[in-house]
Amino acid sequence: MSDAASEIARLRAALAAVEARAEAAESELAQARAVVSTSEAMIKHLRLEIAKLRRAQYGHSSERRARLIDQMELQLEELEAAAAEDEIAAEKVAKTSTVAGFERRRPARKPFPAHLPRERVVIEAPSACNCCGSDRIVKMGEDITETLEVIPRRWKVIQTVREKFTCRHCEKISQPPAPFHATPRGWAGPNLLATILFEKFGQHQPLNRQAERYAREGVDLSLSTLADQVGACAAALEPIHALIQTHVLGADRLHGDDTTVPLLAKGGTRTARLWTYVRDDRPFAGGAPPAALFHFSRNREMAHPNRHLAGWQGVLQADAYSGYNDLYRAGRDHGPVSSALCWAHARRKFFELADIKRNVRKGKPAHDISPVALEAVARIDAIFDIERENNGLDAAARLEARQRLSRPLIDSLHEWMLAERDRMSKHNPVAKAINYMFTKDRWAAFTRFLDDGRICLTNNAAERALRGVALGRKSWLFVGSERGGDRAAFMYSLIVTAKMNGIDPQAWLADVLARLPDLTASQVPDLLPWNWKAQEAAIAGAA
Repeated sequence: MSDAASEIARLRAALAAVEARAEAAESELAQARAVVSTSEAMIKHLRLEIAKLRRAQYGHSSERRARLIDQMELQLEELEAAAAEDEIAAEKVAKTSTVAGFERRRPARKPFPAHLPRERVVIEAPSACNCCGSDRIVKMGEDITETLEVIPRRWKVIQTVREKFTCRHCEKISQPPAPFHATPRGWAGPNLLATILFEKFGQHQPLNRQAERYAREGVDLSLSTLADQVGACAAALEPIHALIQTHVLGADRLHGDDTTVPLLAKGGTRTARLWTYVRDDRPFAGGAPPAALFHFSRNREMAHPNRHLAGWQGVLQADAYSGYNDLYRAGRDHGPVSSALCWAHARRKFFELADIKRNVRKGKPAHDISPVALEAVARIDAIFDIERENNGLDAAARLEARQRLSRPLIDSLHEWMLAERDRMSKHNPVAKAINYMFTKDRWAAFTRFLDDGRICLTNNAAERALRGVALGRKSWLFVGSERGGDRAAFMYSLIVTAKMNGIDPQAWLADVLARLPDLTASQVPDLLPWNWKAQEAAIAGAA
């Protein structure tokens, strides 16, 4: 029996040792996972910072970098979340193990904004000393731990009471007039209406998804009810839109561009277009506030730009789309529009031929790039560098710098491209990229910026205005009708203009919808985004 007992004791000791080793191995594995996850997150974070710095330094020289940064940010989000999970798992294991604890290096957090209200929660103080138990204790200070919190959306019903009074002398009834609503037959407050509009057109959340979310919050609003209010708001906001349209078309220089939007049609969808015309005088220190005007059309026919810019004359910065050509006609009514083409479009064609990573993705050797295209990119980048230094100067200073610095580079580029093209077959991709700049006398439109300090080197202002549409296509899938497309263009004009002026579109829409019914026609311009911003700043300064 003694031998059996000793054997059992030995086996138990061996089992305990094995369990201890397994536990230590598990702890070490958890620690290793935490270290690896944190390292991956840190590497991705550093790569993201490098990409942002490169974009800030080189700007327009990296068309794909903006998309790459968005992708890297999403990857960093996943890696940070995974690192946090692994760190917590390692801490749990470390509590039952002798393995050294792992401390993750977290990114430095910015202080919470000073304008946020502070709610002070004081933990009950001890009534006696924790050491000796004496009650002779006095306060010597305090430590504060701040926690950021958000209050979930709260719904409420506002009851506006109008009391009735009767006159005992004449027996007539007196009652205050009914309050105005933002929309006819209105039942929704201006903040709710602004939320619906901005969610749909600013955050790309279709009304059916909004209705589902409201239902989960205990408020049942049907899709048709929400759609009715969207249409009513568009009608109410028409005076603001008309003023923005007048402001945009009052510019001497516009950026123009368009993008595809799917339009619901019988048996599927068809490709429709959303056009934008942007007034942005900030690059040459112009005094006019920026604004954007959008239009919708079923196709990309030439008739649409002619209709959008009927009666307008000035400089149109756009791509080389032939649909604008009728605007440039010498015999056009009201005079021809001057064309200024986009150097970012021209550079992109060379960049694609000199992109090593793109060749590798397509299975081509990394060294299989065009040296001529690479040289063209370098020469164009030198012109962009000069423009970056001139951004924000007045038109006269920009013109002087362009004549002195940019014109020699442009003349040299012109001679070099013509010489290189003469050595190539007309089917060579680089020759096609060069011909893009010379076909149909485009070189004059590309170089017009040399003689006008107001003209920008690129059409990026219009492309930025359309960026939200490109993002929204993935969410709302298609436009339901032509009227829906017109309404979307209408709301995009308001929201993008508000963003360009640095204000919160939702807060602005809420205030406009609240105040618009009580204003006279002469007071409506006060609600334009740039005027509204100035009023809000004055109120904040007075407070």
